[in-house]
Amino acid sequence: MFFNLPTLLTWARIVAIPLIVGVFYLDGFSTAEQNLIATVMFVVFALTDWADGYLARRLNQTSAFGAFLDPVADKILVCASVLILVHLGRADVFVALIIIGREIAISSLREWMAIIGATKSVAVHMVGKLKTTVQMVAIPFLLFDGVALGVVDTRIWGTWLIWASAVLTIWSMVYYLQKALPEIRARSR
Repeated sequence: MFFNLPTLLTWARIVAIPLIVGVFYLDGFSTAEQNLIATVMFVVFALTDWADGYLARRLNQTSAFGAFLDPVADKILVCASVLILVHLGRADVFVALIIIGREIAISSLREWMAIIGATKSVAVHMVGKLKTTVQMVAIPFLLFDGVALGVVDTRIWGTWLIWASAVLTIWSMVYYLQKALPEIRARSR
């Protein structure tokens, strides 16, 4: 199941990263056009996260490889996009450190918990899903960096949302660490 439709959609999120970065190096486009292209690309590729999971279940094409690749693609897309935003001066480096640091820490924690057979204690929780949702709204707002629908200043809203996602990021990390703590204590004796 390395190349079924759901897995190809997951791969598309990884392939999207250089494309989104490349938009900001295109000649012949204004900054506003680059922002719009990058925003549309991010939204389209972010929607593949929902589509690949839906299709995998619907077409009965779930696989261990797909279950591994899906969160990796999400994390790479988010982290790369946050780094683009830092480079463009639209997100604070502190936010990037929080988001990227948490992704590394929790991915490592989940890997270790899988090795010891305790993955259920760090299964995805609602606070993690909320964090992801807020990030997935904040990032396109900051990529767009303008006024949407004539009234929504996406830079202001995006800035508030990216900071809110940083708070949720810390909250979700603390939550997962607390859930794993009994296993960590039991294994460190």
